[in-house]
Amino acid sequence: MEESTNLARGRRMAMLIDGDNAQPSLISNMLAEASKYGLVIIRRIYGDWTTANMNGWKETLQSFAIQPIQQFRYTIGKNATDSAMIIDAMDILYEGGVDGFCLVSSDSDYTRLATRIREKGVFVMGIGKKTTPRAFVNACDVFVFTENLVAETAPAPKQSEVKKTNGGSAPVSEPPSADPLPLLKRAFDLAVQDDGWAFLGVMGSHLRQLDPSFDPRTFGYKQLSALVKAYTKVFDLKMGKKGDGTFNVYVRLKE
Repeated sequence: MEESTNLARGRRMAMLIDGDNAQPSLISNMLAEASKYGLVIIRRIYGDWTTANMNGWKETLQSFAIQPIQQFRYTIGKNATDSAMIIDAMDILYEGGVDGFCLVSSDSDYTRLATRIREKGVFVMGIGKKTTPRAFVNACDVFVFTENLVAETAPAPKQSEVKKTNGGSAPVSEPPSADPLPLLKRAFDLAVQDDGWAFLGVMGSHLRQLDPSFDPRTFGYKQLSALVKAYTKVFDLKMGKKGDGTFNVYVRLKE
């Protein structure tokens, strides 16, 4: 579902982190996620480093070569971090040294920033909690929920969270309560070809266009193909071999 490897390799990314709205324990996962979409050449984190709530970040800065940017709070109860980060982002945008941004925050104040970056034809991804306002999520090309990054290192689901096959020998994961099927069908309708089959990669691109936060990990699957395969009563899948020996995956809606 990610963009082509060649495009990702050629993109130079700036990762800007709102230290008040991000988790230090996930920095390695966040950098790995951003690296799927380009080379992260600028790494900055913003906050008031005189306050106790920024202490959790201090041990990770050197390990991951992240530059701390100090921003004092001029008024009690007001957060000046977003203003500093927005100003820096616009400076970087017009300097022209990058062609992609990763904004790490769950704050709706960055909605207009993400929109402005996209208006310039520059790729922008967001990383934040599931509670992030929808306006910010939809302003990004891609939005990744931190809960999905936590899930990658979380223990296996409990037995109560899986069901068994008819033979009772193997557990099978159930799709979560939030049903992705309507969105999958819409993406299929946009990607389907004249022969009734849709290339899974194209379908994945349409899923991101319909919902920038769409992620198979939200529903308990690491890959889009595994998520689609879970709906065996709805979709057929087939493999098509390419000239270089690799395979494409195609999807068809059952009658």
